Amino acid sequence: MKRYRRFRLSLGWQILIGLLLGIVLGVVFYGNQTAITAMQNIGTMFISLIQMIVLPIVVACLITGIANMGDLKKLGRIGGKTIIYFELMTTIAIALGLLMGNIFHPGDYIDIHQLHASNISQYVQTAKSVSHSGIWSTVMGIIPTNVFKALADGDMIPVIFFAVFFGLGTAAIGKQGQVILDFMNAVAEAMFKVTNWVMHTAPIGVCALIGVTVAEMGLKALAPLGYFIVLAYVTMAIFIVVVMGLVARLFKLNIWHLLRVIRDEMVLGFSTASSEAALPRIIDKMGKFGVSEGIVSFVIPTGYTFNLDGSAIYQSLAALFLAQAYGIHLSISQQITLLIVLMITSKGIAGVPGASFVVLLATISTIGVPVQGLAFIAGIDRLVDMGRTVVNVAGNSLAAVIIGKSEHEFDEPQSERYLAQVRAGHTTRAAK
Repeated sequence: MKRYRRFRLSLGWQILIGLLLGIVLGVVFYGNQTAITAMQNIGTMFISLIQMIVLPIVVACLITGIANMGDLKKLGRIGGKTIIYFELMTTIAIALGLLMGNIFHPGDYIDIHQLHASNISQYVQTAKSVSHSGIWSTVMGIIPTNVFKALADGDMIPVIFFAVFFGLGTAAIGKQGQVILDFMNAVAEAMFKVTNWVMHTAPIGVCALIGVTVAEMGLKALAPLGYFIVLAYVTMAIFIVVVMGLVARLFKLNIWHLLRVIRDEMVLGFSTASSEAALPRIIDKMGKFGVSEGIVSFVIPTGYTFNLDGSAIYQSLAALFLAQAYGIHLSISQQITLLIVLMITSKGIAGVPGASFVVLLATISTIGVPVQGLAFIAGIDRLVDMGRTVVNVAGNSLAAVIIGKSEHEFDEPQSERYLAQVRAGHTTRAAK
């Protein structure tokens, strides 16, 4: 039995096999509504399992991390650095998307009216409700009137807001707060154990999620938009390797080492097109990689809502793609306006279901592109979402390390030891 376990594939390889099997099943059951329903339900069950464990981990880790930090001034400094870093990276991501769109003109090579239109009514309704709420409603929504309702709704930012103050309060009461810290540490450990169990079902969930996407769309539907999809992925790869690589080098960090550590989580995020799927494991791994618990527990969940660089790339590239497809020429000043609008709208609707699509709906009207144009790229949204999720996962992991380094709360020897363990683990499996 022990000998059999040595030959077990790593989680990343299991997920990749599930991904390939899902594509095969999608092709085999193309248009089969019974199979589509079954795969949709299995995939939804897996995502629900992930959502079940995310908030308990975030709350427990954040309370203990902030309580151990125990300094309001220090928390304010870290919060300020985090928001500035997120805003800079998001702006660069939007600008990169616009640059690639201007260089390669993906919208010039298609006839927009020959594309298959998908139903986007649900996104239109969400966009309308968001646009009516305004920026003040978003700001006021940060403060929860009922934290249990925020937890039930999965509303991350109000939960983070409450957990930060609860952690500071726990630190302020001294020895009495130790009971709370012990309890929260136990909760975190238990939830990480549950996460490991849930991850055993990841290949099945990935297989179902990919299968239903291919079965509904069909591979032929990808052909007309193939150039746009490839360009989106190339742009995202450039952002990770070049932009993130340069930022990492500024802080004396090798981006390839970080990507090696979070390789399985990037594969998981890619396969599920869900940042939530990788969130618990990223929190765990960044702590093991040497970043202090307080910074990891604050930066990662906040980045999950505000540092969506992959989504920013897609939004700017898609907006320019649609403008070109409709023959609308955008001047430099109009593109700068688009960049500013995307910066604001992407932050204003963080956490909204289908956020990237809703951002586009709220944005493209400002550059004269018909809203109906989004119906033509809605079918490939999930496929591109897989790529942008990888960027989001990598970007938030890098953010945690950089903020940790800037606060001198990054343990270099521990980082090297953990990297060696990761290498040894993968090398051992590969050798066998």
